[in-house]
Amino acid sequence: MAAIAKRGPYQWQAKVRRRGYPVQSKTFDTKREAEAWASVIESEMARGIFVDRSAGERTSLEEVIERYIKETAPMHKGADAEVSRLNRFIREEDDLTVRRMATLRTEDFERYRDKRLETVSPSTVKRELNLLHAVIEGERKKLGLVENPISDVKRPRVRDQRDVRLQDGEEEKLLAALDQARNPWIKPATILALETAMRRSELLSMKWEDVDLKTKVVRLHDTKNGDAREVPLSPRAIKVLKELPRNIGGAILGTSAEGLKNAFERTRKRAGMEHFNFHDLRHEATSRLFERGWNVMEVAAVTGHKDLQSLKRYTNLRASDLADKLARQPLL
Repeated sequence: MAAIAKRGPYQWQAKVRRRGYPVQSKTFDTKREAEAWASVIESEMARGIFVDRSAGERTSLEEVIERYIKETAPMHKGADAEVSRLNRFIREEDDLTVRRMATLRTEDFERYRDKRLETVSPSTVKRELNLLHAVIEGERKKLGLVENPISDVKRPRVRDQRDVRLQDGEEEKLLAALDQARNPWIKPATILALETAMRRSELLSMKWEDVDLKTKVVRLHDTKNGDAREVPLSPRAIKVLKELPRNIGGAILGTSAEGLKNAFERTRKRAGMEHFNFHDLRHEATSRLFERGWNVMEVAAVTGHKDLQSLKRYTNLRASDLADKLARQPLL
């Protein structure tokens, strides 16, 4: 039987004791709330479905996020992006971060989703929800949470395939704007991205010791899918590499992911190309390989894609180029 006791002039404490279970106690503003809570706890214990929620009732969402940033994020390749998103969430979503984990509900994150969709893209909201789901899932059992409140939140529909290619004159316009950049690494990084189809993280992980100008390849060890691969270097890529100064730390590009991102964003704004992202350089490079007549296996060996469906997302062949090819090689 639960014990209900008055604590001070305004609060009531409910305490439930049952053999085989830790003592459960909680304080409420009214006696009715205390009795209702105790009734639920006793019922769960009697049916053998009780889960100790005390840790979830003591721990805030902010504490869970900060623990993830400190202990889990550093082990991930996308650590910088994860930490940046989570720090923004802590700064701007204090109505959620101050809440105790046991009190969070699906509708709380549905409201968050709808509010964010007013200011950012569906893909951004989807990434944020997926990250927050992973943060909570890592602590869910320890906190006594039966369900993850984000599991049933419907994610925004996202068109993953971007339809962005460099149009006539845009590459020259972009390179001219890059000449005005304060960051000296952004122009060579851009050209290398166009020539190798590497991801930004792969470009930044390149070391001089992994470049062989005689065989015209660079070996990548730190790739997104975890597999090392060798990327062929075009004459234009080799020229860029030969002109670069040798960094004392061994890295080919002496800048950070954030520095590269910010420099490119300023550059595309100067060029009037704010629709074009740095990752679109990989999309452009991949499409150019197909336009040169490379087959799927050859392109995949360069880009590191594991399957055709993934590769298709980055490929957008110009219909006009296909028409020219059809004219040269008519169907029988």
